Amino acid sequence: MTWIIEELQRVLAQLRRWQTWAAIGVITLFALLAYLVGRLALRTDSVLTFLRVSAYSCHELTNGIIIFLFCGMIFFMLSAVLTLGELQRYFHLRQRGATHQARQALLWCSGYACLAIGIAVSALVFFNSFCR
Repeated sequence: MTWIIEELQRVLAQLRRWQTWAAIGVITLFALLAYLVGRLALRTDSVLTFLRVSAYSCHELTNGIIIFLFCGMIFFMLSAVLTLGELQRYFHLRQRGATHQARQALLWCSGYACLAIGIAVSALVFFNSFCR
């Protein structure tokens, strides 16, 4: 029974660190962007429109657009995972005192985060302009 108390103490100790909250914030940002894009993407679903569940009027997607959006989704997920990996690498290197490598990890983290956010925002703009 004491192991549960010890585990809860470790969890509380981790929640006191700012690095934990930074990682939770990044995960929340990417989850919010994915939710917004997914919500707008469901407007274009032809089955939902046929069943009159969706009240939006959207143009029909061609195969090229669907493939482009699918590849964009894959690159968004890869960029999000790489962002989290580089963020963890930055925290680890900063803790060990390797400032040059930590700076490089932070640059890569920023680049991947900008790429992921850019992909999500471009998908949001596309879906907003595609549906009335």
